[in-house]
Amino acid sequence: MTYVVTENCIKCKHTDCVEVCPVDCFYEGENILVIHPDECIDCGVCEPECPVDAIKADTEPGLEKWLEINAELAKTWPVISRKKDALEDAAEWKDVENKIQHLSKNPGPGDE
Repeated sequence: MTYVVTENCIKCKHTDCVEVCPVDCFYEGENILVIHPDECIDCGVCEPECPVDAIKADTEPGLEKWLEINAELAKTWPVISRKKDALEDAAEWKDVENKIQHLSKNPGPGDE
């Protein structure tokens, strides 16, 4: 089992989860975070930290697509291991549905 970041993170990118991760398995894109499934130790401490409920166990039904997205993007994006501010307009995007069309596959800036 692993945890995956889902659509709710798109255009929000809160990083509360990163701060508690003991193995630094989060990777940063321009407008979303992802979890590297081979690095996640399945501890689950990140899941309750997400204010937009974007982190789920991969055992939940229907998350196969998100597991693939997390695995693919984590291969090329920079690791993030420190908390940063959420995206400026995160509150406006919090309850928007079907955000996958806004998923940017561009890498984020990485830890500074």
